[in-house]
Amino acid sequence: MAVYTAVPAEALATFLADYNQGDLVSAKGIAEGVENTNYLVETTRDRFILTLYEKRVAAGDLPFFLDLLDHLAAKGLPVPPALTGRDGRAVRELAGRPACLIRFLPGVSLSAPTPSQALAAGDAMGAMHRAAADFPGHRANSMGAEAWAPLLARCGRDLDAIAPGLYDDLSAAVEHVLAEWPADMDAQVIHADLFPDNVLMLGDRVTGLIDFYFACTDLRLYDLAVAHTAWSFDAGGRTYDVDVANALTAGYERYHPLLPTERTAFRTLAAGACVRFALSRAWDWLNTPADALVTRKDPLAYMRRLRHYAPALGSRTA
Repeated sequence: MAVYTAVPAEALATFLADYNQGDLVSAKGIAEGVENTNYLVETTRDRFILTLYEKRVAAGDLPFFLDLLDHLAAKGLPVPPALTGRDGRAVRELAGRPACLIRFLPGVSLSAPTPSQALAAGDAMGAMHRAAADFPGHRANSMGAEAWAPLLARCGRDLDAIAPGLYDDLSAAVEHVLAEWPADMDAQVIHADLFPDNVLMLGDRVTGLIDFYFACTDLRLYDLAVAHTAWSFDAGGRTYDVDVANALTAGYERYHPLLPTERTAFRTLAAGACVRFALSRAWDWLNTPADALVTRKDPLAYMRRLRHYAPALGSRTA
């Protein structure tokens, strides 16, 4: 979540008039995240999340995302479906962007999850994968393994402005991980971005799985690998919490026990997740507008994580 597009109160009030959800009371921009513009909106009836889809989210992908949320919600998963207006449409335009009004879910995201919270998150991911297994939609992973080399080339030597040697380190990492990437594992629709800030919790209970805008069809175990890299370290990627890491995996295995071949491939998948997020964070670091209300995230935090999964990589700049 982030704020790239300013929405005047008058325009928002007009937008809300297309719904039967009360009149505008307040709207506050949400700075966390990097993908879309988000506001916490309060009306005379309830609270909602307003999302305006920025350029990285293709308008043509929105039916996939929204249908997936409806599918998971129908199976009892704690996800936030988009609301439809009086005309039955979920997507409309606001401030020149496709926009949706999304149901607000209670709970808070975590900055330092405990093992019991990681266990619950792993369990929720396992339940999500089981529920999504029969979802008929398909979307290629726009940030999947085939996208890393082109993104590296687009960043180019500008990466060295973030840290000297970062371009060479990421080049070596991309080459290494792609050479080891498994091709014969289970694939289905996955979240692909289940960081702690995309899981809402009350105590040790998961109350919301949010931000499905990287959801795609890819290796199922890659989803767990992404979460493992996000949940198992401190924000700077310097400290690895083995108890949190093991709890996350144990929760997931309640639904999908890992096969020996999956355990063997897991480090490569996690290293790939580190490459993916180091690259996307670096791109955003180099290209985020100076006036955007968004918190840029440190790509070097993922180079440090990379060293855990592939000790020979990520060492010079981390």
